[in-house]
This record gives sequence, structure tokens and C-alpha cells, in this order.
Amino acid sequence: MSFLFGRKQQEAYGNLSVQEYRQRFYEPEADHVLVDVRTTGEFFSGHIPNALNIPLDQLSRRLNEIPQGKPVVVVCASGNRSRAGADILVRGGYTEVYNLRGGTLAWMMSGGKVE
Repeated sequence: MSFLFGRKQQEAYGNLSVQEYRQRFYEPEADHVLVDVRTTGEFFSGHIPNALNIPLDQLSRRLNEIPQGKPVVVVCASGNRSRAGADILVRGGYTEVYNLRGGTLAWMMSGGKVE
């Protein structure tokens, strides 16, 4: 009924800032999957180390490439496509899904290295 009153349904995934991602997953090298949903060309122009590239338009049919039972962090260029990717993962049965706010741009602006 929330649609009747113009309220947005609660997102079923979490949002992480770059700093939160570094502290929780990246620096301690915690077991997780980082999925970059940008195009292949964008990915190869520079991506966060150890990211798996599955473009957003292919994500729903390539979910089998993403391990279940691990936290999944979704990243794009600025944080827009990654929200859509996080929704796809949640609908696909993934339970611990995070959107990296600000995307690869925020990562680089905060001094993060790319490969």
C-alpha cells in the first residue's frame, strides 16, 4: 500500500561509502565479491583491484558467475548503475548485497588505486 502514498519501498541492499568499503572489506581483505557493472571498455580503462566485470545489461543472465554465501559489493562509475545491479542481485537471491556509493569516481578521488 505504500505506493498509494508515494513512499519509496525500502531498499533490500545496503549502501557503503568508499571509507566504509575500505574499512570493512578492502583493507582487511575480507572475503567478498566486488562486481563492477560498467561496460567492458570502462572497466579496462581503470577498475578497483580484484573486481569482477559483469556489465549491468548482462548481470541477470550471469548471476551464476557470482558466488553465493559471500557479501557482494556492486560498483559502477558513479553509483547509479550499481544500485540497479544491487536490485538484480537481491531479486536473484543474494542476501548480503551492498552498493558502493559514488562508484569508481569516488574511489579514485579518495586516493584509491585502480588497475
